[in-house]
Amino acid sequence: MFVNRTQELSALESGWKSSSASFVICYGRRRVGKTELIKNFLERKPGIYFLADRLSERDNLRALSRLVREFFNDPFVGDFADWYAFFAYLKAKLTSKTVVVIDEFPYLVETNRGLSSVFQKGWDETLSKLPLMLVLCGSSIGMMERETMAYGAPLYGRRTSQLHVFPLRFADCSHFFPQTSFDRRLEVFTLSGGIPAYIQQLEGAASARQNFIKNFLQPGAYLFSEADFILKEETREPRQYFSILRAIALGKHKLGEIVNETGLEKTSLHKYLYYLEELQLLHKRFPVTEKNPEKSRQGLYFLADNYFSVWFDAVFPYRSELMLGNQRPALNRFDQTFVHHCAAAYEQVSGEILRGAQDELFDFQRLGKWWEKEQEIDLVALGETGEDALFAEVKWSNKKVGIDIYHELKTKSQLVPVKPKRKHYALLSRSGFTAAMERLAKEENVLLIHGERKI
Repeated sequence: MFVNRTQELSALESGWKSSSASFVICYGRRRVGKTELIKNFLERKPGIYFLADRLSERDNLRALSRLVREFFNDPFVGDFADWYAFFAYLKAKLTSKTVVVIDEFPYLVETNRGLSSVFQKGWDETLSKLPLMLVLCGSSIGMMERETMAYGAPLYGRRTSQLHVFPLRFADCSHFFPQTSFDRRLEVFTLSGGIPAYIQQLEGAASARQNFIKNFLQPGAYLFSEADFILKEETREPRQYFSILRAIALGKHKLGEIVNETGLEKTSLHKYLYYLEELQLLHKRFPVTEKNPEKSRQGLYFLADNYFSVWFDAVFPYRSELMLGNQRPALNRFDQTFVHHCAAAYEQVSGEILRGAQDELFDFQRLGKWWEKEQEIDLVALGETGEDALFAEVKWSNKKVGIDIYHELKTKSQLVPVKPKRKHYALLSRSGFTAAMERLAKEENVLLIHGERKI
């Protein structure tokens, strides 16, 4: 099922409609849906789609040659001896606009470290003069950035556009199960992290517990081994990365706490943390009021992927038992902690909801969490002029939110180091609000969101 991706498709269409050659860099974490996006774009367009593999350069060129023969209906062309031969063939054959997609470009770079220079020369001397749309695609975010976009990289300045494909937003994920309740869709979002390939493993009508048992606890299930596969695929020292992600999943968010939990030296830990951020499996948060985050000591580390959060919390520690068919320890842990994962996911969804409400509030410059010592506010939005600020509490609870939560939010807002002319307040609740809170919200113009809908 292909859902939304309207902006991404529009960006690709712009490259297609260009009167001159276009060179697009498309990248994003593994399983995020890049290949489906490209294939959807290629429908009804003349194009060659080549998926590279971890083979020798000769074997990859042989596979590409076969596709080229089929596309041009030219059975007499032999296997390309090198990439320059491929470029020369395109020069001889292309008479009208054609798309050429090379997926998993980093695999090719692994076998030929000078390949980016080869493509740079090929683009400058040949490809840029053809009726061509060249798309280089890859899942290794860091390598794609270093090889194609970073200053000093051979291909720097050649691309006509770049497309970073992110996980689906909650609103987009909901299209997979439009008839199910908000709670069910939020649970699917929590288990999947917005990754289309993971969503399609889950059942919208099933409970989170049922989906967890079927897709996370069975040794042969896709989501049982997916996190393990990705880390071993993307890292050279998976043991260290497993240790770090497990520590953060246990609630060790400060650098010192991660050092103590993992036993890693702080100097080496920074390298691992940076790479996990590069893979979009980790992000470092700062209080939204920090003006210079890069110099702040307030940063905390969190898992950026909901699926990884659940997996490291309730699957990874119990894999030995699960391999022997004993699901009880993992399931007990899931029953204890899944509500907390949903609460974190609901905060993320609430950010989406508030961004969509800017027309009736004000334009945000920044939106994020604020904390200082023992005090925190789930979401604070700051306007561009500094005249407006929004303070919001998010509650994933079976209890209705009452006026005590609102008054507590107003009190905490006094501690935030901003002085806007206008303060706005919002409450977002899984279970709705008391009648008293709804009356007070009308009197004081408080934005109330029940689930995903404004009251």
